[in-house]
This record gives sequence, C-alpha cells and structure tokens, in this order.
Amino acid sequence: GHFFIEHNRGHHVLVATPEDPASAKMGESVYAFALRELPGTAVRGWQLERDRLAKKGLPFLHWRNDILQSYAITLTVAALLVSWLGWAILPFIVLHRLVGWTQLTFANYVEHYGLLRQKKENGRYEPCEPHHSWNTNHIVSNLMLFHLQRHSDHHANP
Repeated sequence: GHFFIEHNRGHHVLVATPEDPASAKMGESVYAFALRELPGTAVRGWQLERDRLAKKGLPFLHWRNDILQSYAITLTVAALLVSWLGWAILPFIVLHRLVGWTQLTFANYVEHYGLLRQKKENGRYEPCEPHHSWNTNHIVSNLMLFHLQRHSDHHANP
C-alpha cells in the first residue's frame, strides 16, 4: 500500500533527517521506532499520493490512486486464497503481512540508525551521501534483502 509511495517519494527525499519517520534516531529503541514509523510512513504515504492526484486534478478517491490500487490487489489475492483454500488460510495471510512489515521495519531501523544529514544555511539538507546509510557485507543479509545491505548504493542509485 503506502510503503512503495512513501519509500520512493518520501524516505528517499528526507532520509537521515528528523522529518523522516523511516530513519531511526540515536538512542531510539527498535520498539519505539516501530511505533513511530508505521503511522508516520502511512500518513506521509497517503499525503504524498493525495498531492500527486491533486496535481493531476483528480480526486483522492479515484481509481488512479496507487495506494487504493495496491490495497485492491492485496484484498483480491486474499479473497482468492480464502475462496480456494478456505478460511483456515487467513491466519497465514495475516502472519505473512506481519513478517513482511517486521522485516522492513527492522531493516529501516538498522539502515539509517542515528545518522543525520546537516541542514545548510538555505534551510535545505545536504545531499544524501554514502555515510548516511549503514552497509554490511554479510551473506545472509544479501540473500534475505536482495542486496539491500549495500544500502548507501540503494540511495545513490534508487
């Protein structure tokens, strides 16, 4: 739903700044971060999509709303699975969503933990540089996160 929108149009713009709910602050626990990140990124994702639609002269509740489209696809897939496999599949669908959210949240927590871009005199933040992301070369991270462990490259070449 909102993750794709917020990550590409929000997080990549405000990464490693106090305004980014997907960048963990120094000393912030992973639990406090998760409780701040989920609502913060959801709200910003919806705001970004509302603004995109408004620039095109479209109402918020429109079939071209990317978040509503992704929710419709998610619900359709879930409904198809339930109709095929029965209601017993529902806990697995919920578990799948929770595992995905947990993995993304923990990855976000680690990838920018405690890093801040400096604000320039003109009020804008310095460009995102490799030192604004944590990297790792561990094979398990590579396999689980599809090379996302080279996170500074992910931001340099989105």
